[in-house]
Amino acid sequence: MGLAERIAAVLNREPPTLRSLHGGMIGEVYRADWPNGSLVAKVDDSAQAKLDTEGMMLRYLAERTPLPVPAVYHVSPALLIMEFIPGRSRFNAASQRHAAEILAGLHQVHAPACGFEQDTLIGALDQPNPWTSSWIEFFAEQRLLHLARLGVAWGRMPVDLLRRVEALCGELDRLIDEPERPTLVHGDVWASNVLADGDRITAFLDPAIYYGHPEVELAYIFLFHTFGDPFIRRYEELHPLVPGFFETRIHVYQLYPLLSHVCHFGGGYVQQTAYTLERLGY
Repeated sequence: MGLAERIAAVLNREPPTLRSLHGGMIGEVYRADWPNGSLVAKVDDSAQAKLDTEGMMLRYLAERTPLPVPAVYHVSPALLIMEFIPGRSRFNAASQRHAAEILAGLHQVHAPACGFEQDTLIGALDQPNPWTSSWIEFFAEQRLLHLARLGVAWGRMPVDLLRRVEALCGELDRLIDEPERPTLVHGDVWASNVLADGDRITAFLDPAIYYGHPEVELAYIFLFHTFGDPFIRRYEELHPLVPGFFETRIHVYQLYPLLSHVCHFGGGYVQQTAYTLERLGY
């Protein structure tokens, strides 16, 4: 059965046209057009299909947070149908300030522990989320060590780099702090996962949610240059940062997306991870 027929089987209407869209790590993404509107269909026919996890995360954000996300109309492991939201991944100063306001609001959603009610995804990788009282323990074991071990197992990075990550994790309590309260983070805020229309953000896409420290979100944003000075100035007006973030903690937190990219792609991300560890003294 073709995609148009699969959509029709779910929605009882077949789209006259389908066009391919730029997608993320998981599956293929299409815009389905009718004369009276459009939807987005994401399809993954691999044996490891987990689009139901993405659908769960979008619904969680829609129901419990101020983050604008596409409405989900159908979800299964192999097919996700959601709202089409116009916008482009280009951000002027005003839209960056709007993004800061939205994320500062998201970071006011709290839980009593770090983790989540189920495992989620970062790109195509499982993201383990056992409820853990200590953020430092959680970030060490479920984020850095989890991916460093996976990178070695997949042959994407050398064992000596794992040993350096282990050494850092052994002293992590002197590098990062516990949050006042564990905070919900989107987890994957890079340019292609955010849409804007003029001065306003219209949607955040492809979440990788869990409860942790909001600084991990900011470190990710600055690693990939998603937003710049207008964003951070407005964010700090609403959610002031503890001194030392840009000097040290940002580099610790950037190790997680770097290790994720090591596992996904290898290559230059291995050297970038090694350089970040070196600047931290490991």
